[in-house]
Amino acid sequence: MIFFREASGKMRRLVQQKVIEPITRLLRQGVTPERLALCMAVGIILGIFPVIGSTTLLCTLAALLLRLNLPAMQLVNYLVYPLQIVLLIPFFHFGALLFGIEPIPLSGKELIAMFQNDLGETIRRLWDTTLRAIAAWGLVSLPAAGCLYVILRPLLRRSLRLTGGISASRSLDPQDAPPSKG
Repeated sequence: MIFFREASGKMRRLVQQKVIEPITRLLRQGVTPERLALCMAVGIILGIFPVIGSTTLLCTLAALLLRLNLPAMQLVNYLVYPLQIVLLIPFFHFGALLFGIEPIPLSGKELIAMFQNDLGETIRRLWDTTLRAIAAWGLVSLPAAGCLYVILRPLLRRSLRLTGGISASRSLDPQDAPPSKG
């Protein structure tokens, strides 16, 4: 029982140190709750993109194009990595459902047998499965991003007030600042 309490305490400290404190620092530095909520929503959605190894590049491009906070977006991206793994199979199945086909067998034994029988056909089927999963992700990503933004924005506003960050009316975010005279 002591082990679980110690592990729980370590996990709590880890979450505090690696998640809560960086977000709090961003709010104190002047990133508005709205911009941070957008950054987190986009980071979560891109972080569950159903192609392993692509999300860091996607988040970097989105942060640069949308002028969002890249470190915050990458933090969120890395935090949702386990969720990306968990959602691969549902995206594969949803993609098959969208296109009205039978999902590819995904058990270890079946995949090994497929690779042994016909490597080229197996790679083609996995490629097609991935493309259908991307279509499924595309269908759910925009509404999910909107919902996440609507949920995160008031939570971050409240966090800003509780942590004594900048006032909601004053922003130090360069994106929201008035043009300088000069």
